[in-house]
Amino acid sequence: MGYRAINLGVAVSMLVTVAAGKTPGVQTQPRLIGSRADRIQPYRANPRYWQYKGKPILLLGGSKDDNLFQIPDLHAHIDEIARVGGNYIRNTMSDRRDLGFEVPAFERRPDGKYDLDRWNPEYWRRFSEMLRLTYDRNIIVQIEVWDRFDYWQKHWARHPFNPINNVNYTEAETGLGPRYDDHPANNQQPFFFSTPGQRPIAPLLKYQQRFVDEMLRRSLPYPNILYCMDNETAGAEAWGAYWAGYIRERARAMGVEACVTEMWDDWNITSETHHRTLDHPETYTFADVSQNNQMKGQVHWDRFQTVRSRIAARPRPINTVKTYGADGGPYGSTAEGVARWWRHLIGGAAAVRFHRPITGLGLSDPAKASIKAGRLVAQHIRFWQTEPQPSLLQDREEDEAYVSARPGEAYVVFFPRAGAIGLDGSAAKGALTIRWVDIVRGVRGPTGRAQGGQTIALKTPGDGMWAAVVTRR
Repeated sequence: MGYRAINLGVAVSMLVTVAAGKTPGVQTQPRLIGSRADRIQPYRANPRYWQYKGKPILLLGGSKDDNLFQIPDLHAHIDEIARVGGNYIRNTMSDRRDLGFEVPAFERRPDGKYDLDRWNPEYWRRFSEMLRLTYDRNIIVQIEVWDRFDYWQKHWARHPFNPINNVNYTEAETGLGPRYDDHPANNQQPFFFSTPGQRPIAPLLKYQQRFVDEMLRRSLPYPNILYCMDNETAGAEAWGAYWAGYIRERARAMGVEACVTEMWDDWNITSETHHRTLDHPETYTFADVSQNNQMKGQVHWDRFQTVRSRIAARPRPINTVKTYGADGGPYGSTAEGVARWWRHLIGGAAAVRFHRPITGLGLSDPAKASIKAGRLVAQHIRFWQTEPQPSLLQDREEDEAYVSARPGEAYVVFFPRAGAIGLDGSAAKGALTIRWVDIVRGVRGPTGRAQGGQTIALKTPGDGMWAAVVTRR
């Protein structure tokens, strides 16, 4: 069956909400926006990167909040992201009320209890508006379905899924307690053990499925959506795998593939925890290794390259939707945050984004400058045609410079600080152009010339961070 494009104002058909433990079914198929070929998917010519609307795409981003659809100035913020060249955001489905403007997904009755069989229309209106705005601006959205921080301490105490707050099930029926004060990393919350492969909690799973069904009813028709099961989970492998399969089955009922992943909490992305995603392409379409951004310097680069090597036989996109580091925050300075973003970009990540303040740069001026600089580099370098090539750098100190290249054709060298190295240009023939990009200001720098067939001396034109683009034209 073919699928035709529709106007964004046309409502999609409802997916059936099914009872826990039964095979998901579809009443009528939702209509897709655009063709199946338009959808975000691994790039056919190089599956380490993404393609969108049939063409390869480099995803660069930064935004000021996690559950972005809830912010009151969403339209202006999305426009600001697009203006500086951003095309990648993170959106958790969270409704925790950190700043006061957030609303829950379920209807609250006059007696103060929630009814999980009834929606809060405002929550879903906001979500649909975010989907529409990002689609119109060719921005890719990475949705996180579950955020563990919604289900602990004060957030759980007032959450609709807490049995003391709803009229749909009890503590006795679900085993869900009124409070969970241990850090979510300790995985004490039964909410994350409800699936059939764990210790099934049928009354809870029914409403978890209902929530995911509504999220999918609204988002699956759009071609610009990626799905991540959790925010930095320490949960069981079975939990994420269940929801990944659930989402993919819903998508296949529509005749499309949903791109899914899981985000683990383990800061060592070379550990066995991350192998649950990296070694299972049949379950997870791509990897998100945001927790590598707890690392610094050469270790940050080396661990990312280890992960890229691990999936070399079945290459897939690797995203980093959360880049930590901002002055005044707990995870490194602004300079380190920018350097992390660029190491991943040069190192072969398909998508890089600055995390929200205060743990990241969001869409602050340094973040905007990096996005602009990244787009300037991308005018001359097709990243999906290059590979990290550390052996091309000579006279390099640790963490002094990083390179991605298509030897003989194009090279991009990132300097986290002022420095000077030699670039092996022996594969290049004839005259070469050196274009410098000022990362701190997000503008073009000086341009120079060099001769191929020999070592090319590269010295940054000033202090701060720079990228050197060396090409045959």
